[in-house]
Amino acid sequence: MIRSALPGLAATFALLAIAGSAPAQTRHDSNAPIDVSANAIELQDKQQRAVFTGGAVFRQSTMTLTADRVVIAYSGQITDGAPQATRIDATGNVVLTRPDQTAKSRFAVYDINRRVVTMIGGVRLTQGANTLNGGRLSIDLDTGRATIDGSGVGAVSTPGSGVQQSGGRVTGRFSVPKRN
Repeated sequence: MIRSALPGLAATFALLAIAGSAPAQTRHDSNAPIDVSANAIELQDKQQRAVFTGGAVFRQSTMTLTADRVVIAYSGQITDGAPQATRIDATGNVVLTRPDQTAKSRFAVYDINRRVVTMIGGVRLTQGANTLNGGRLSIDLDTGRATIDGSGVGAVSTPGSGVQQSGGRVTGRFSVPKRN
């Protein structure tokens, strides 16, 4: 288990405020330490990064990130005996969860300095019975604003790129209050 003070791994997802039925989001504690576990870790000091493989799990306060492979880039700055993370790249079966929300995708990038999380490829954001699907989800960790669009990895492949572009559509399903 590795502990690090990664500011900004906190995301306040907001699907949409649906007629008062969605509970208010609380601010995530981005100052909480992060617990990390994986089947293997490779430290690449010259490149200033650590590679976690095999069911990587990151927990900070009530937030959890899981992925097949995670690369943490860090700066040369040392605070409290640990290098400071600047970026997190997650690939393969990426799942980001909070107490009442889950976001899934193929890839995710966390820009620690900008405090922005971007999830790409087959994105699915769920809160209770409400779901949104798209190609890319961007979360501003300072404001909690989440936007989802149809761009990113999707259905139509671009020859030679290995990346598939979607048709630009976002789909969703929202629950409505039951009436008597």
